[in-house]
Amino acid sequence: MTTDTPPAGPALRRSALAEPTENPPGRWVAFLTLASIGLWAGFFGPISVLLAQQAEAIDADSKKQILSLVLGLGAATSVVCNPVFGAFSDRTRLRAGRRLPWIIAGALGGALSLVVLSAADNVVVMALGWCGVQASLNAMLAAVTATVPDQVPVGNRGKVGGILAIAQTVGVVGGTGIASATGSIAAGYLVTAGFLLVLTIPYCLDSRDIPLTAEEQPAPFDWGAFLRSFWVSPRAHPDFAWAWLTRFLVNLGNALGLLYLLYYMQDVIGFDKDEAADRVLILTATYAAVLMATAVTFGIWSDRSGKRKVFVIWSGVVGGCASLLLAIGQTWPTAVVAAVLMGFGYGIYTSVDFALITQVLPGADDRGKDLGVINIANALPQVFAPGVAAVILIVVEGLGGVTETNGDGFSVGYCVLYGSAFAAAILGSVFVTRIRSVP
Repeated sequence: MTTDTPPAGPALRRSALAEPTENPPGRWVAFLTLASIGLWAGFFGPISVLLAQQAEAIDADSKKQILSLVLGLGAATSVVCNPVFGAFSDRTRLRAGRRLPWIIAGALGGALSLVVLSAADNVVVMALGWCGVQASLNAMLAAVTATVPDQVPVGNRGKVGGILAIAQTVGVVGGTGIASATGSIAAGYLVTAGFLLVLTIPYCLDSRDIPLTAEEQPAPFDWGAFLRSFWVSPRAHPDFAWAWLTRFLVNLGNALGLLYLLYYMQDVIGFDKDEAADRVLILTATYAAVLMATAVTFGIWSDRSGKRKVFVIWSGVVGGCASLLLAIGQTWPTAVVAAVLMGFGYGIYTSVDFALITQVLPGADDRGKDLGVINIANALPQVFAPGVAAVILIVVEGLGGVTETNGDGFSVGYCVLYGSAFAAAILGSVFVTRIRSVP
């Protein structure tokens, strides 16, 4: 990290470590939203469709095992990279600021890794490419997430959190749409890479990032102290610990519900491969439409009421009920209803829980790192969920439960899988009540 002295001028209205008191202009929110759309398209185009198709193209008989392996390795990469790059961004002293360099590097690295994936014809290259995507985009995600408490006052974070929730959803839909519409796996990856880069450019040109001053420069770098800083004591910061645990459980339920959705459409409801991808897109679009109708509205409601927990609790319950419907319904109409419920619940959750999280951070000087630690609760379920889901389906099938029905029966395996997702979401909602410092 360079020790260049940041330029003086009207752009530096306050310290990089001070709590923001003025709302950023609308164009800044718009540019951050565009970058977020590109970021989430880069994640979910592969997760929703491309990686599953690629696993099947490499070895149709082992598609579930390949997908679980690749997703698990990628998620493990994200668990490490998100907090590490967040911590690096906290310490970065460049004239451009401390977050912007990582947004640029993450977008470029993510695009390059998507290009590698477009040429992958074996499991090793596929896994390396996906780990590259996860490493790069998590560097970008850590910086994007930290810009909100850097630049947005507490009283407006529910609204901005809702806007970014919409951005995430539009990115998921956009990535899924690109993957479904491009006609080939390679083209899907290449178009997604271009989409990511183009949408990141406006923010890079007007980031309003505030550089650290010489007085704010952290102590000389020490690996031991750096690694120890990732442990946030639950005794000293209990609300941070409970917020982490609740986010982990809700995201575990969400991951269990989504990772095998394409195979659920094929193997349980009975659609062929092409139609299954189209149906996943329809469900994703339905989910997105409902989420966008709720996220900002409830984020603003939360800002005005000053309350966060009641919104987070009930949103987790509603999202869990969506998984329960998939467990017991196992029909296309039921899946559509589940998508509506999940969009409603997760729209509220993503906007309000984000605002809640920013209010339990231990300090301003480590926002990037602490939000990275929180983001482990988003990523770690992606490590566990593929293996847990595969074990559930394989074990239940071995015990005589029907797993693949092709639309002609009831899958006990998927019933157990989605029932587990429901249980995780409900437990996460219950633990929100343990947070004391936020109403």
